[in-house]
Amino acid sequence: MDPLDAVTWPVQTERLSIRRAAAGDAEAVWRWRQLPEVGEWITRAPTEYDSFHEQFIDPARLAITLIVELEGEPIGDLMLKIEDGWAQAEILEQGKGVQAELGWTLDPAFQGRGYATEAVRGAIGICFGPLGLRRVHAGCFADNEPSWRVMERLGMRREEHSRKTGLHRSGVWMDGMNYGLLAEEWTG
Repeated sequence: MDPLDAVTWPVQTERLSIRRAAAGDAEAVWRWRQLPEVGEWITRAPTEYDSFHEQFIDPARLAITLIVELEGEPIGDLMLKIEDGWAQAEILEQGKGVQAELGWTLDPAFQGRGYATEAVRGAIGICFGPLGLRRVHAGCFADNEPSWRVMERLGMRREEHSRKTGLHRSGVWMDGMNYGLLAEEWTG
């Protein structure tokens, strides 16, 4: 069973709607994912639509992708990837599916208005609400200050500042930042 089936979609925030991605969203998501200022920080920066479309419609990717809409228009996407927590061998089953990794991109035309913070707050609410997870985490390059500022605004704790652990597509090894938040710390 897909854990995200436990959520009543779409999820509404103050100004946004968050829903499961569908194959038909590829063209809308391509609008911002193809932009150099977005590609600067994402794991996979598409260079042409056909390969992006193929990757986007992969069932494994669609299963963890959410679409952020403003007044019915897609303006961003979220990754909500449910994971196992580390557990000792005797209690391995108790650590299955208890946390999530979050990621996000937002169309630059909509940046600077708090939409990313609101969307990620909505994703955290999904994790700690209907999904009943115990922890969320997210990471970024340390040079991607807007991303880690979102995490800090949401009360996520910086758990790691790693030195030159991520190879950026520019060929430079960059520092990384990782943040986490426990369900009992979440204030909504």
